[in-house]
Amino acid sequence: MVDLDEKVVEVSVQILHEWGGEAVKNDPRFELITGDAYAYLLECKETFDVIVMDISDPIEAGPGVMLYTKELYERVVSCLSPNGVFVTQAGAADAVPPPHATTDKERDTICFGPIRNTLQEVFSCVLPYSQGIPSFGSDWGFVMAFNHRCAGDAKDVAAEWSSISPSVIDELIEGQIKGGESSLKMYDGITHLRMFNLSKAVRKHMERDTRIMTEDNPIFMY
Repeated sequence: MVDLDEKVVEVSVQILHEWGGEAVKNDPRFELITGDAYAYLLECKETFDVIVMDISDPIEAGPGVMLYTKELYERVVSCLSPNGVFVTQAGAADAVPPPHATTDKERDTICFGPIRNTLQEVFSCVLPYSQGIPSFGSDWGFVMAFNHRCAGDAKDVAAEWSSISPSVIDELIEGQIKGGESSLKMYDGITHLRMFNLSKAVRKHMERDTRIMTEDNPIFMY
């Protein structure tokens, strides 16, 4: 794990026991790297089966916007194994402009579409999905991207993920996750369908949004 703030990690280990706490920190597979994730990826010589990017939103005053660019995603590809998967948070899964918006720039503060679009410039299979986050009070967007299994039409892969039988997901959970379905608080086969079938309003909004995020043309939520 690469994190910029060592103190936040220390406090999280102490008080967020439901997230693993000391059990995670003491796992021999776990390595904590305190530093800038952007710099780490630029210099990284390793490859990973999964890279999960849960970082600050792309805001103008924040440190994370360069981690959402086409150039950075191209670097991510080189850090993945041949069957590797990349997942990133992608801001609010919303289609409603802020109530104060009076210009196109103010209305286009949702980055779910641009992040999806930018990943499609780099990866052959890109799957947007959403999940309600209680502490945020809204649905939140995520995007999964990979290059394997996409020799054919990427739309077929997306259709498979959004229509797979819940029983298939439930069987995979029982066979691959310690403790099976009862050990999970949120995810199961039915929830999977809800995650990968976005609302009509969000789908229409993302169809209209063709913006791409680059180092020379970053897009800010605010």
